[in-house]
Amino acid sequence: MSRRRLDSRCGLSAGLLGESQTPVHTEPMEGVYEVTGELGRGKFAVVKRCVEKASGKVFAAKFLRKRRRGRDCRAEVIHEMAVLELARNNARVVNLHSAHETDHDIVLILEYAAGGEIFDLCVSEEMLPEPQITRLIRQTLEGVHNLHQSNLVHLDLKPQNILLTSQLPPGDIKIVDFGLARRLGAVGELREILGTPEYVAPEVLNYEPITTATDMWSVGVIAYMLVTGESPFAGDDKQETYLNVSQVNVDYSKEAFSKVSELAVDFIQKLLVKAPEDRPTAAECMTHPWLWQQQLCLSPEPMIIRPVRERSCGVKWAAPLEDPEDKENILESPHSHAKKFRFDEDTPAPGDALCLEAATDLCKCSHPYAVILRTGRLLCASH
Repeated sequence: MSRRRLDSRCGLSAGLLGESQTPVHTEPMEGVYEVTGELGRGKFAVVKRCVEKASGKVFAAKFLRKRRRGRDCRAEVIHEMAVLELARNNARVVNLHSAHETDHDIVLILEYAAGGEIFDLCVSEEMLPEPQITRLIRQTLEGVHNLHQSNLVHLDLKPQNILLTSQLPPGDIKIVDFGLARRLGAVGELREILGTPEYVAPEVLNYEPITTATDMWSVGVIAYMLVTGESPFAGDDKQETYLNVSQVNVDYSKEAFSKVSELAVDFIQKLLVKAPEDRPTAAECMTHPWLWQQQLCLSPEPMIIRPVRERSCGVKWAAPLEDPEDKENILESPHSHAKKFRFDEDTPAPGDALCLEAATDLCKCSHPYAVILRTGRLLCASH
């Protein structure tokens, strides 16, 4: 298998990976895939639906510009490929199938999802029952936990970057968009202005060290949005949003949480704290009773209708703040929030819970609601 090494002139920054194991094919991709239509477009990327001629399988082809504003950005594309390779065994992360190169683009061939973004669930008038929400949060935590075990931080976790394998009922989750991801511990502390205003952690705004706890803040914001349908920090403009984040201005009023359980509020409050060291890890979050108390009662609970309110979907930004980078959150139109990536439905994702009879190498954690394999696999103890 060929190896691609970056030229040092690309200016590889801290936390970026400089090598990819995936061969970048230079022959015309039209000989391998039939491109059947455009799924989304951004400033520096286009996503198209394509079908592999040999197998008939459907994929999403992400065309990433090699030069942006006159700057060679091949390093960023190779980095994204390398991150996806490190996460290849993570069942909750989108799979990289292959890569191709054209005169102007590097094309990533990715899995094709059927359910769109969980952002659609956040803004829907029909609110998901909490047992369904906790299933999505458990799966998100499982994916984040595995990333953190590899010293990878996503740094742009948000409902737009978490997809579903099916829409109705909501399928399993897949985390996408690793263009802002970084690897920790390679060269000292990591300090960068990266993320999306509504989901970014206070330490990022303060240019303080980034850690795995930075992702956990974003998980708390996602949980807040799923249970309330509102963005906890969105202001009338970016500056107001930044102020809300830095001061941790969160609305926990009875009006906002009228249909939300106390355990859900407790889970969110433990994550949305200013000091990173005070936030629980992904593995610790998996022991919270909110995530397990109703897991066997998914079907009887009716959908809750909530009033329609004006909501903000967030705008991605990266340093410098006025120079946003388009990654995988590419919208089909200004009025569509659904990510059009689709995943191969022929490949089932592992379930949330596994029978304990099949698990022989277990070590119980301090909480009765969860069991954690020594390999890092998170299981439900009551299944």
